[in-house]
Amino acid sequence: MLNLSPLFYTSEGSNTCLHNELDLDLTQKAYIAEARTAVRNCLRSGIPRVLRDKGFTDDIPQPRFFTQGSWAYKTLNSPAQHPQQADLDDGCYLPLSFVSQTIKPSIAAVVFFSVVEEALKDLANERNWELVTDKPTCIRIVISKYAHVDVPLYAIPDDEFKHLVKASMDSYGYVNLAEAVVRAEHDAWTALPSDKVLLAHRELNWMSSDPRPVKEWFLGEIDAKGEQLRRVVRYIKAFRDWQWPSGGPSSILIMAAVAPIFEKRDRRDDLALLDVLASLPDQLRGGVNNPIDDSESLTDRLGQSGVEDAVTEFETLEKMLRGAINAGNCAQACTWMRDVFGTRFPNEPDRVSQVSVAATILSTPAIAGPSELVGRTKAG
Repeated sequence: MLNLSPLFYTSEGSNTCLHNELDLDLTQKAYIAEARTAVRNCLRSGIPRVLRDKGFTDDIPQPRFFTQGSWAYKTLNSPAQHPQQADLDDGCYLPLSFVSQTIKPSIAAVVFFSVVEEALKDLANERNWELVTDKPTCIRIVISKYAHVDVPLYAIPDDEFKHLVKASMDSYGYVNLAEAVVRAEHDAWTALPSDKVLLAHRELNWMSSDPRPVKEWFLGEIDAKGEQLRRVVRYIKAFRDWQWPSGGPSSILIMAAVAPIFEKRDRRDDLALLDVLASLPDQLRGGVNNPIDDSESLTDRLGQSGVEDAVTEFETLEKMLRGAINAGNCAQACTWMRDVFGTRFPNEPDRVSQVSVAATILSTPAIAGPSELVGRTKAG
């Protein structure tokens, strides 16, 4: 059998691997992060300005921002092919002074969208960025050929947010609100009541939506099962991006389908991926729900034909990977992997090693059996 794991992941900086090739380069990461800062600064000053221009004279809201999605989960891959783009999802939260005493805002979501779009217009023109205003749940700013920033818009009741900001200021000993804003954002994100978070929607006006539980669920899975799970998710997303120039199974569907069937394989990312792929078709056909909302089917979003298409592709990947691991020719194994993952998979057969079946078995963690102790005892 062959050990392909060094070509999937290695901690040796001098060697390439698929995992490292999936990363954006440092210049790209810095540019995206700088663009996020520019968008935030623009909205911090622009939203109050546009609201005043529209005749709002009461308490002018100060936005807060919380990054969510793949950038926050650390599962973001660089684009595999055109027209794909890396996505930074940065939610804009407003403690709106025109939120009523109920949890429903009294101003239509369409006004919220128009205010933010107007605030971003000059920045987009100045930076030669494209402002996309037809997405149902966000404003998209295309900042380059390889990346965009999505800004979903959320409403938070003033009383809740002001209380959280004050609590953060007290805990850090700040006496100036502006000085506390950056540190307060993290605490506000953590403590905000989930039933008070509302997402602006262009057609549906407002809808209850909180991105935090999915992030907390996934990071909890990583804490419990290890970083290899995160890498396997990224490999499957990389395969998707190579096979589907656009569309295919969503990232949240991939995470929700993979996490329950993942099992750690010591220093063998190739086997951990193979194990997941062996169970993934049945997992998809059986239906996958949102991990924090069992009433929401993620496979229904993809549709029956989309699920079957994904199953066919993942079955092909499983056959190719199994064949490569059991191949007698290291060069052929690399060729097969580059067929399914693209040129980002290293063509370095000299780094593929032969391993025994016994060594492969040892890579599987032992499953703890039932304890022989019946209950707990106290000493003394």
